[in-house]
Amino acid sequence: MGRNKYPEETVRKILDTAERLFIEKGYDRASLQEIIQETGLSKGAIYHHFASKEDILYSVCERIGRRNGEILSKVRDAPDLSGLEKLRTIFKVSMQPERQAKMFCMMPYLLDNAKFLATEMQSIFAEVAPVFIEPIIRQGLADGSIRTDHPRELAEAMMLLSDIWINPIVRPTTPEEIRARCALYNRLFTAFGITDLIDEEIVGTLLSYAELARHPSPDEGENG
Repeated sequence: MGRNKYPEETVRKILDTAERLFIEKGYDRASLQEIIQETGLSKGAIYHHFASKEDILYSVCERIGRRNGEILSKVRDAPDLSGLEKLRTIFKVSMQPERQAKMFCMMPYLLDNAKFLATEMQSIFAEVAPVFIEPIIRQGLADGSIRTDHPRELAEAMMLLSDIWINPIVRPTTPEEIRARCALYNRLFTAFGITDLIDEEIVGTLLSYAELARHPSPDEGENG
């Protein structure tokens, strides 16, 4: 059998198809066999690039994360916004459909999969907090819009609470819990000059994502 001359195109085809199926059906309900059928590739071709359906999901999430990172970088580097204004904008942008809505549709609850939860936390400490949030907080210190003696720790705390504690995909969450957590989150960071990060529009978006995350997860014959 001849070697695949275009492995990048094959990988892109697999990820495009898997992303669409995960969004349409949820990760649990989309089977590896469906990905094989939709791509028209053999099972061997899929396994040549990915060890499992879970491996495909990681790659899909990484690709969405890279696209999201490009958007967040533009906010971080915007020349005409204060540090506080950038934080507010980051929170607005992070709730947009490109990443979050897709992730909520496709992901299982993170508490049901320790590996996914650990990956999310690792991303916060290794990328989100130091690359996007800490530089914005340091700018806020310089322009006077944010007050703290510990910018790195503040960035980490903000992201852990928003991405793990408030995030409806971590576990089933009621609308009342979401509203209470968002209200407390805002109060926690006012001492640092950080106000109105989570407004009513963001709360409404989180409520809609919580509903998306409640997709049914029936037993599957093929989990990959």
